[in-house]
Amino acid sequence: MKALAPLALCASFVLPLAASAQQPTPANGDRPAVTFDEIERGLYFAVMGGPLFLTNPPAPEGTPRPFSAGPMAQVEVGVDLGERLSLGVFIMGSSIRTSAEYVGNSGGAVSGDFSSMVPGVALRARLVGLADSQETKRTWFYLRAGGGLAMFSPKRLLPDSDILVFAGPGVEYYTRLRHFSVGLEVTGNYLVNGGSFGFAVAPNIRYAF
Repeated sequence: MKALAPLALCASFVLPLAASAQQPTPANGDRPAVTFDEIERGLYFAVMGGPLFLTNPPAPEGTPRPFSAGPMAQVEVGVDLGERLSLGVFIMGSSIRTSAEYVGNSGGAVSGDFSSMVPGVALRARLVGLADSQETKRTWFYLRAGGGLAMFSPKRLLPDSDILVFAGPGVEYYTRLRHFSVGLEVTGNYLVNGGSFGFAVAPNIRYAF
């Protein structure tokens, strides 16, 4: 057994060298270049914001429901399920300016402006992609839909929460910075219990990890 020890020691050095010698190397002697995806997909973080319009804010029938508007902002975290689908969770806040005659569901105790906070989920489906000169599909037309629980303030004006559902088209452009995309979408909104219709115009920016 002691006689075999030198042979085993030599083999431990010779075999790795022989294996590496069998690996092909480029003709110019350089190592293969590391390549990156032109568009990064996976976990993402997105922000959007813009004007939100309500044609008939929540209120009982027979009370004033004036056309109202205000700023909206939204933060979303999600994951890309391949090239065409994305699923995310979001939180949206808005501040709606309305007239002094709007009393909501307060029975006339208070009137005026209100705000909302909506946590929810959203699905984005990319339908048509346009390729650039390098055959990379950077521009996509998509549909985005989702829903969440709308909570209002002040509570005396709108004491009850509501279900918000929304859907609409958008366009998204994947920049040459790989991780970033920018877009614009228009969504129609509906408050289920309040019977309120609205729409939002939202530029957005997204970062994929």
